[in-house]
Amino acid sequence: MSVLVLILAVSAACCLGFGFVLQQNAARQAPLSDFLSPRLLLDLMRIPRWLGGIGLMVAGMVLGAIALGQGEVSLVEPLLATNLLFALALSRKQTKQPLGRQGWAGLALLAGGVSAFIVAGEPRGGTAVTDPLRHWLIIGAMVGLALLLTTYAKRSRLSAGPVLLALAAGLLYGVQDALTRVSGQRFSEGGLAELLTGWQPYAVLALGVTGLVLVQSAFETAPLRMSLPALTAAQPLAGIVCGVGFLGDRLRTDTGALTWEAVGLAAVVAGIVLLGMHPAMPSGAAQSEPARDLQPS
Repeated sequence: MSVLVLILAVSAACCLGFGFVLQQNAARQAPLSDFLSPRLLLDLMRIPRWLGGIGLMVAGMVLGAIALGQGEVSLVEPLLATNLLFALALSRKQTKQPLGRQGWAGLALLAGGVSAFIVAGEPRGGTAVTDPLRHWLIIGAMVGLALLLTTYAKRSRLSAGPVLLALAAGLLYGVQDALTRVSGQRFSEGGLAELLTGWQPYAVLALGVTGLVLVQSAFETAPLRMSLPALTAAQPLAGIVCGVGFLGDRLRTDTGALTWEAVGLAAVVAGIVLLGMHPAMPSGAAQSEPARDLQPS
């Protein structure tokens, strides 16, 4: 594994984790009438803390894009999942909560799972699939599932809604990461003209804005501990599916390697859930402030 890719991916995770906490702190002040509306972003732009969180998120996405340009999606995505560690670090500073057994167990599972997956799978580049049908099938399945989750989230809203929205956003962000890598390859091969004549950069922008609305809607209606674990777990899984499915990423496929890859991914998800549900995560949510529902937008 390239040291440069490791530094870039972990730096991106740091920016993303800090940014998510600042965004949620601000999003819970937004009126509930903005739920799943682009107007939510306009209202949040008035809050300096949210703008700071978005700035960190953009920095993380840029660093992540550079990492994706230098390494495989199947390698970078698990490293980006460590953003939860940085989110917990900032949340602990705000809440003064100790890590305790749950925090240390989650940290060990997440770090150990990422390490096990990378060591066992040995992600490496290969030849990208040229068949457009395969591209569209995988992308369509991810986007379709995200749409289905969003539909159910609108019905459940303040119960399971935030988790479903975070899962949907994670799927979209995973696809966005894969298309970011494709866009980078097009730019390196033919410059700006080659990049702008493809559909991928426009899809990256559309997925980013849509994912942002979903994430902020999840943040404004529930504590961070409900939404961030789902977001953090779904994104790398979707990215790995896209990387192996049509970007040509290769993983070891012998029985022992596949077993450890599965164990590693399971440990990552378990660690994400434990850290995301930690008491140090911000617990303020819209449910505790019903008066916000009457605020003018």
